[in-house]
Amino acid sequence: MQRIAKYTYALLLGASMGLASCDKGFEEMNTNPNASTKPNVDFLFSQSILQGNYVYDRVYFYTSYLTCGAFIQHFSFAKDVTLAGSGDKYGQVDAYQGQYFRFAYTNVLTTLFELLRATEGKPELVNKAASARIWRVLIQQRITDLYGEVPYTEANKGAVEGIFQPKYDTQASIYDGMLRELESAANSFDNGQLKFAAADFVYKGDIAKWKKLAYSLMLRVSMRMSKVAPEKAREWAAKAIAGGIIMQEEDQAVVQYGSGSQTYNVNPVVFELVGQDLKPSSKGADNTENGKYSKTLIDFLKSNNDPRLPVISVVWNGGVPDTSAALQKGMPNGTEVRPNDFVTYSEPNPATVLQNSAPLIVVSAAEMRFLLSEAILRTWATGNAAQAYKEGIEIAMRNWALFGAAGRIPADRINAYTAAHPLAGTFNDQMSQIHSQFWVATLFDEQEAYANWRRTGYPVLTPVNAKDNQTNGTIPRRLPYSRTEQGSNRPNYDAAVSRQGADLLTTRIWWDK
Repeated sequence: MQRIAKYTYALLLGASMGLASCDKGFEEMNTNPNASTKPNVDFLFSQSILQGNYVYDRVYFYTSYLTCGAFIQHFSFAKDVTLAGSGDKYGQVDAYQGQYFRFAYTNVLTTLFELLRATEGKPELVNKAASARIWRVLIQQRITDLYGEVPYTEANKGAVEGIFQPKYDTQASIYDGMLRELESAANSFDNGQLKFAAADFVYKGDIAKWKKLAYSLMLRVSMRMSKVAPEKAREWAAKAIAGGIIMQEEDQAVVQYGSGSQTYNVNPVVFELVGQDLKPSSKGADNTENGKYSKTLIDFLKSNNDPRLPVISVVWNGGVPDTSAALQKGMPNGTEVRPNDFVTYSEPNPATVLQNSAPLIVVSAAEMRFLLSEAILRTWATGNAAQAYKEGIEIAMRNWALFGAAGRIPADRINAYTAAHPLAGTFNDQMSQIHSQFWVATLFDEQEAYANWRRTGYPVLTPVNAKDNQTNGTIPRRLPYSRTEQGSNRPNYDAAVSRQGADLLTTRIWWDK
């Protein structure tokens, strides 16, 4: 069920029909005297947060779960490469891989563009505009990290400026723009002006927390440039840390959902995973996409005696979800046919991960602690890298308590884990430790996990070489552009490809060096 997308399409269709009808003296007839002619900024912001978490219902399922999550071996799908959805076989499937490109612009970015237009020249709305600008950067980074060069400076300007074929900006310029946008937005907040309240599903208008999110995204953006522009990355990482990143759990960007039957109010990730693959009625035996946790993930958790294993994972044992560590078993990536013992493989825990009311963690303090640990390791920041790393693990484990009683991990088990896994060794050893933990902590935030893996190379993953794969047996480095875009914006598409490289899964984007 395409929830927000259907609603947005209806709005846009109604608008276009109205515009087409307003001629030959019929303007007054086509004007609803009871309708507001001014956009409701609060409504638009609420909608952008709901859209921003998944853009369009199927997009999380296609882009994050079936594609990015399979590339980085959080999940495995027992399907042949010729079947849609076989992301861990490295097939090129436009219906899935082009979705984020198609719908990020026409849904959430369109909403934010209209919101910001409505705040222009209104100093009393400066705080609402600043929050929207920060949220927009979050979405813009996701789309450029998936595809590379994308429309940025001319995006979403069709209705206002008549730019229906926007140019693609280089990723270097997009990254520069995002950093400056975050800095400007953070500096523009004014405690004396209006703030979002209930319409803000993240922070309820708390300016101090929105500033921390801005600087946290600044750190995320800057660290992504660590290989391609290290001096610039150092400069902006230092600026972000000095500005004040998210360090405590109470400052995390988290969207809460309800447990009722209204599909608009439930966690969109859960809505898609349960609705499209992990149906409780199948009891692990007949998942629609033949999806399970990857052997790589489950083996990592088991070999490290990780207390998160029973929190996130179950095996359906006699029709009952069993969290026993000894039973957990991941399915190998590259599996092309559903195995006869399919039911014995691990999948997400319905008591935590798959609850309708499960929270959605957008940016966590754990992620920031891991990036801070790396920045210290690189001498880009002062402090104790080992301590930041340890605290990142602790927060990542405590965050599962947000999912209810079944997610609570006893403090003594957390302490035992961190004591057994101190940060140590060479620079590369420590980078491997930091970003292997980052990889575990970003389970279900698959786009961020995929981007960070491409940047760092950790954890070290063994690719598969399935028949008919499109990468010669290497893990993809990006997603191909939407085929629809190739037809509707061909000159700018061609220009981007000529600069960036062939529109293939194997082409590396600017920062992926």
